[in-house]
Amino acid sequence: MSVIPKEVGPRRYRESFGRYFEDFDAGDVYEHRPGRTIGESDNTWFTLLTMNQHPLHFDEAYAAHSEFKRPLVNSCLTLSLVAGMSVSDLSQKVIANLGWDKIRLTAPVFVGDTLYAESEVLSKRESKSRPTQGIVSARTVGKKADGTVVITYERTFLVPKRGHAVDDLADY
Repeated sequence: MSVIPKEVGPRRYRESFGRYFEDFDAGDVYEHRPGRTIGESDNTWFTLLTMNQHPLHFDEAYAAHSEFKRPLVNSCLTLSLVAGMSVSDLSQKVIANLGWDKIRLTAPVFVGDTLYAESEVLSKRESKSRPTQGIVSARTVGKKADGTVVITYERTFLVPKRGHAVDDLADY
């Protein structure tokens, strides 16, 4: 996918990202880049921000007695990072997320791990009630740099058809 700039004035352009409904095809796989290395402050701040007080996420002495022997990255941070990596390919133009299903956490994530993600389009259909929009479902997989799968999930979202996205219609 390339960036298609929108002309907003004489010799003036605004970049536009994301896919329209027509750009999705079942079976297509998008490798999301860049990846993200998780730092200690990422895990600590996210854990505190979300009011998760489990010491396994930020107390090294406590975690040393667990089966993992060190603090685990908050699983909601893992989900958020992997979902964020997919935005430019899947949901930059999305109107709304309609559902998240089958979230599976398949391996632990630790501070210092680098995550990458990829998504496969599972299906798409035109909206029955919104003629300028369609519904797309995708399965996203988050992996460590060594290929270990750490999270999988399916997401369904509402996507505008070409010419009907906010950045097509509004001058902001």
